[in-house]
Amino acid sequence: MNSESRPNILFIITDQLRADCIGALGNTKIKTPNIDRLVREGTSFESCYTPSPVCAPARHSLTSGVPPHVTGCVDNAHDLGRFKSVMECLVEKDYQTHGVGKMHFTPDLGDWGFTSRDVSEELQGDAKRDDYRDFLKENGYGHVLDPHGLRSEFYYLPQPSQLPEKLHNSHWVADRSIDFLKNRDASKPFFLWTSFIKPHPPFESPNPWGRLYRMHEMDQPLLPDNGQAHGTFWNKVQNRYKYMEDVAGNRNLSRSIKAAYYGTISFVDYNIGRILDSLGSEIDNTLIVFTSDHGEMLGDFGFYGKRSMLNASVRVPMIARYPGVFPENRRCGNPTTLLDLFPTFMSLAGSHERPQGCEGVSLVEAMDDDSRDRIVFSHFSRDKLGLYMAASKDWKYVYSAPDDKEWLFDLRNDPEELINKADDPSFLKELEQLKNACIQRFRSDGYLNPLDNYNWKRFAPTEVPAPDTDVGLLFQDPQELKRQIEELGAYSKSSEFMEDEAYRWLRNLYKSSQNETPSDNSPKQEPSPETSEIIN
Repeated sequence: MNSESRPNILFIITDQLRADCIGALGNTKIKTPNIDRLVREGTSFESCYTPSPVCAPARHSLTSGVPPHVTGCVDNAHDLGRFKSVMECLVEKDYQTHGVGKMHFTPDLGDWGFTSRDVSEELQGDAKRDDYRDFLKENGYGHVLDPHGLRSEFYYLPQPSQLPEKLHNSHWVADRSIDFLKNRDASKPFFLWTSFIKPHPPFESPNPWGRLYRMHEMDQPLLPDNGQAHGTFWNKVQNRYKYMEDVAGNRNLSRSIKAAYYGTISFVDYNIGRILDSLGSEIDNTLIVFTSDHGEMLGDFGFYGKRSMLNASVRVPMIARYPGVFPENRRCGNPTTLLDLFPTFMSLAGSHERPQGCEGVSLVEAMDDDSRDRIVFSHFSRDKLGLYMAASKDWKYVYSAPDDKEWLFDLRNDPEELINKADDPSFLKELEQLKNACIQRFRSDGYLNPLDNYNWKRFAPTEVPAPDTDVGLLFQDPQELKRQIEELGAYSKSSEFMEDEAYRWLRNLYKSSQNETPSDNSPKQEPSPETSEIIN
């Protein structure tokens, strides 16, 4: 491929978007006309999985092309290994690389190959600078301590944005992306990574987007009779620290949460449309990829959050538009992964460079019949808290170390994952095939932490505190709020109000998981940040 034929690349990623929340892919409740356009004009990969169902590991892996067990990044801790990024590789191919919005990279990586950036992260302290917060100050909204929505007890409660539409982060991300497209170096092809924080909770939108969907229009979450049996230790931990225990039984609240979630998605879709329009005549010379880092349980099976290998959490949308390469309105059911993005971007940029340890294949190759029997993987946390998945086109295997339990789902006949067939001897062959694939993958990379020879290592059980306590709640209030409350005189609270016993269990849980000895080939682990910063 000669330099004249190399496409521009527009990479659009959302945060915590379920794969089943796109109108053109079957969701009759949601309005996503601009993503629908990409579906019509491109190829949708309907069995795409995240390499890890949580922000930092998923993003670190898709950027480096290397899976979490090799990078050493298996949770939202800032102890990431240094691997060459796809941006660095594209710069070597004379691309201009620009990033807008949330990246969730450790500050130690700097801009990691971006030649320029517009920075915006969720929590103060996640980056050395935050251009979006500076933008709000310049426009008279520096007093808003939670520009992405109130967290802690309000984390999943629907709430109006404290900002007008044109100052909201989703609008700002589109504005900065459009500015780059207008002012870029036209002598070079570009790589623009446009990253929206939403629909990551809190579910807040500016008017009128926050009222676009109403509670009574929403379906209830999927709540099968045996739903709790599908939950792992991590589902229970998330329900606790995100204040969502027992919410599944509240029909109106669970549907109101879904309506607010949909509102954030439609507002993102609107801003995606603004970016697509700004491409003008260059759109057909631009590879456009739309995806998300992971999904959201949204009340299904009684759970909220991610950190789960159920499809609501681990499966992500993946749509690629590039005329002549990705057929229009095509649906591909072959298994794919976010790890496929590195080889996709590089191959279409005219390079076959692949990092050592890269498991991905170009999405162009993934459309071939030869990829039907492919197995893809996902991995969260490690050792006594590890959660692992292997999925083929028709089957999915899950193992949870803290529960010492396996799940096997027949994706063809049971797409909602209602029946666990792991204990059914009729499906021992399918279970062993995926389990062995997962274990052999670790062994071949020398990642032996979770293994006892050719089986899973057994750890002492890890349990969530009793459900009638408040132990394990998460506090993510800004430090400035703490200072303001301390200045209220007779109304003030103790300076330790964010460090009470409820929070301490959660912090100790993460410390215990991060102090486990890493494998020889994994990066050495640095001290972890505060739990409020790594749990999102």
